[in-house]
Amino acid sequence: MNTAAELPAVSPEHGLIKFEQPLSERMRTFLRIEFLHEQTRFHADEPTDYGSRAAVTGLLEILTILGRGDVRSDVLKELDHHAAVLGRYRSQPKVDPARLTRLIEEIDALKKRIADAGSQLINPLKECEFLNTIRHRSGIPGGTCTFDVPDYGFWLHLPASERRRQLQTWIGKIAPLCDAVAEVLWLTREATVPTDETAVGGFFQHNVDRNEQMNLIRVLLPASAGFYPEVSAGQHRFTLRFLRWRSVDERPVQVNQDVHFLLAIC
Repeated sequence: MNTAAELPAVSPEHGLIKFEQPLSERMRTFLRIEFLHEQTRFHADEPTDYGSRAAVTGLLEILTILGRGDVRSDVLKELDHHAAVLGRYRSQPKVDPARLTRLIEEIDALKKRIADAGSQLINPLKECEFLNTIRHRSGIPGGTCTFDVPDYGFWLHLPASERRRQLQTWIGKIAPLCDAVAEVLWLTREATVPTDETAVGGFFQHNVDRNEQMNLIRVLLPASAGFYPEVSAGQHRFTLRFLRWRSVDERPVQVNQDVHFLLAIC
């Protein structure tokens, strides 16, 4: 693993497809929250009733995840960890002290937002009868049709601006946790510089050192490559097998030539 010797910086990943494999349940949860939060915010800004439907669905999925385990405690532990790591840079040369201070202050601000929101920050959404009705019907294929949930159908026909305001209010309730998750993932990704690697005959294996901290595997490939990695990770090693995309009607086949790619072990 090649860890950055300086503070996290913007990485040269433009024009690349990024494939990520979480190596812990905590990281898996964070990635799902990040994905759903981005999707929900995107659809919340759409003026159509189908956009609002998609935003509500994403919101309910986030609530399901947040209702399992203690995401709040996990994200606070990760923020403390990254603050401690950044604090150790103070004594290193060629460090931008202003940027270091800004990063640590951002972490402190996120921790304060979570603390201010309290441990029951999602309760207003969990106790919302309107959302609960939609949640209960969502498990049935087509279960949120207007004839099944007429109040939902009425809400979907309200002016787009009104629906958008309501969605933003709901999203704002979970924002302290979701924003903190996004920051943890950004710090995790940016703390490791991707290295140039070669998968001989389309196969790559990495043996894990016992002292090596692994939370996330990131494989970066040009968008035009035409293939993608299949990741298999265990306690002592992980392997990458590169598969060539053919079509939705044909099974992918393993690449048999050497593949050059960027790898980050975060």
